[in-house]
Amino acid sequence: MLHLEKLTKTYGDRPVLQDLTLAVRAGEVYGLLGPNGAGKTTTINLICNLLQPNSGRITIDGVPVSDTTKRLIGIVPQENLLYRSLTCAENLDFFARIYAVPRKKRDLRIATCLDAVNLLDRANSLVETLSGGMQRRLSLAIALVHQPKLVILDEPTTGLDIEARYELWELIRRLREQGITTLLTTHLLEEAERLCHRIGILKGGRLLAEGTLAELRRYVPAQEIVLVQTTEEERAIARAQELGFPCRRYGNDLTFWLPEHLDMQDIITCFEGISLDSVSRQSVGLSHIYMEVTQLGTVLAAPPEVDRFPVDVSR
Repeated sequence: MLHLEKLTKTYGDRPVLQDLTLAVRAGEVYGLLGPNGAGKTTTINLICNLLQPNSGRITIDGVPVSDTTKRLIGIVPQENLLYRSLTCAENLDFFARIYAVPRKKRDLRIATCLDAVNLLDRANSLVETLSGGMQRRLSLAIALVHQPKLVILDEPTTGLDIEARYELWELIRRLREQGITTLLTTHLLEEAERLCHRIGILKGGRLLAEGTLAELRRYVPAQEIVLVQTTEEERAIARAQELGFPCRRYGNDLTFWLPEHLDMQDIITCFEGISLDSVSRQSVGLSHIYMEVTQLGTVLAAPPEVDRFPVDVSR
């Protein structure tokens, strides 16, 4: 559906994207992660034809990106671009006209999109009376009004409270179930972990790693991660090195990667003679993968193939 081939983009002498190649398959939710300055916003602007690359090629549904492909894209930007003095229905009508939705279909599309984001009962409410979560849902309805081939969600839940975030996650799940191709950028790793079929990790304008969550776990060669609190950290680290347990710090947390699952008593026995205040176990999650990939900072070879998520994305 969406193909980026060897994209480069510079601002003056500063490279923003470096030979970026990725593909978003039809019907999947692809999560693009990366720290601030990684190149995510520039990538979106290139896809939307708001910027031109120095080199490389972008196609959407087989069509090279140009002014004509803007109609193939629906976008929920980081900031709500809503007319606060208009109603929900009036906002949708305005954007439907911009996208040349036929007049005979317009009213139905407006009602359908409002219903899809649970705002049909607020069709005649002014935007300025809506909560932040409702405004984000309305932005999603606007992105869908012209039935685009690709939906881009640029940090869609930033600034929302937990309840509004969960509501929007449920709406994104519905898009996934409907087979709508979606590119999602987010700083919330839990969001990507819950919603995305595949994830790409971007830093310094380069795609360092990508794959399903199961595939990305192969970048952390551990069956589980043990978090240890101790006043004898140097001794604990030395013992772990003797046992072949890689050590990592996540903030102030001292953790060790275990190559196999061990009973808690066996873990404690491994550190016998060392004063332990607490020991806890964690599954390998996206946060561990993300930190490992971004701190290493080099493009990683693809991990061995593993089973894909059991989701049909062929539609």
